[in-house]
Amino acid sequence: MHARLVRSAAVAVAAAGTLTWAPAASAQPSEPTPSAPAAPAETPTPDAGSVEITAKDTAGDVLPGATFLLLDSTGQEARRGKTDAQGKLAFPDLTPGVYRLKETSSGSPLHEVAADQDVIVTPGATTRLTITDPFKAAKILLQAKDDKTGKLLPGATVNIGTGASTLLTLTTGSKGTASGELPVSSRKTQFWVKEIKAPAGYDLYKPSKTFSAGPGAPVTVTVTVTNAMAATTPPPTQKPTNRPTDKPSDKPSPSKPGKDEDVSVPSAPGTPTVDQTASSTAAPAPAGSLAHTGATPWLIGSAGVLIAAGGGALIAARRRRTDNSTDDGSSES
Repeated sequence: MHARLVRSAAVAVAAAGTLTWAPAASAQPSEPTPSAPAAPAETPTPDAGSVEITAKDTAGDVLPGATFLLLDSTGQEARRGKTDAQGKLAFPDLTPGVYRLKETSSGSPLHEVAADQDVIVTPGATTRLTITDPFKAAKILLQAKDDKTGKLLPGATVNIGTGASTLLTLTTGSKGTASGELPVSSRKTQFWVKEIKAPAGYDLYKPSKTFSAGPGAPVTVTVTVTNAMAATTPPPTQKPTNRPTDKPSDKPSPSKPGKDEDVSVPSAPGTPTVDQTASSTAAPAPAGSLAHTGATPWLIGSAGVLIAAGGGALIAARRRRTDNSTDDGSSES
């Protein structure tokens, strides 16, 4: 059969007058094509779980742009992402197990990141978490000043708080200032400050002051507490002693005779005695005079009386002589 086909082709070519070489068709047995191996049956895996996060602050406002990192049980990164405009972030298709959620950025200059926490992913379930980021603390600068001179005073202690809660206690140092961080719960919080211990030598500043503070590093609040200098009591002019201030008087009185009344001084004939002269010529002692303290004033007074009496007797004798001489002269004439 094959030979007949070839011969017929040659006759046809010759009849046409043209010699053309044409490939001869040959029939070759076809080889079977190998088939692809069958795929092994898939091993069933446990149902995957997921985590959904909502980021907010302490005032309840959502936080977009907060970045979270999810670590598996070996500490390797399993997922990473940022919250959307509604403060939400989802991590789907997670193998069940225990993960570690870490916030790397709050996405806001006013907020701190939340603490790390463990997350348990269960098969076929969604674990929903609300992450609350605290506000950054306000920075407080406290000054205690003299209300007259403005001088900064050390040793003033104040409490700072909001509502009925005391949040911070500060004491001014050697330069009269103190600083600290005040936790805030909103974008603008009202606080009070009250002095509980005054600087040495000053009165306690009793009124409470109020001020507002917001979160974030740029916020600094200066609280000034003025103090008035405490009133001082002048020291006594004389040093007190245990001795009595009034010394008992030795001046004789009707109820208490003086100790000098029994002392007698001899007098000249015809001269009044000391007691008689003192009772008749001595003027009463003026009020407030010094008390008699012994016999010496009486002796001095007695001597003076005697001298005065003697002088008077001498003058009387001279007058008598003058009168006698005058009388003698007149009688002789």
